[in-house]
Amino acid sequence: MTAAPHFYAERLDPARNMARFYALDVTEDLFGQVWLERRWGRIGTRGQSKSEPLAALSDAAPRIAALSDAKARRGYLAR
Repeated sequence: MTAAPHFYAERLDPARNMARFYALDVTEDLFGQVWLERRWGRIGTRGQSKSEPLAALSDAAPRIAALSDAKARRGYLAR
């Protein structure tokens, strides 16, 4: 598998005691299925996760771009 795209962003607001993260990673399982793993939660915790299958690795970049744009509109900053 070639280098998989990834994304990591944080949203910090000390006045509201907010310290959140959002991460996207692309992985391939032993059977060749490509997965987009989304993880989110409070910084310093394991958080929650959700995986969705992708048809091909080439489908990952546009999906990550769409999700990262949505998080940027909500105030997350890429790290």
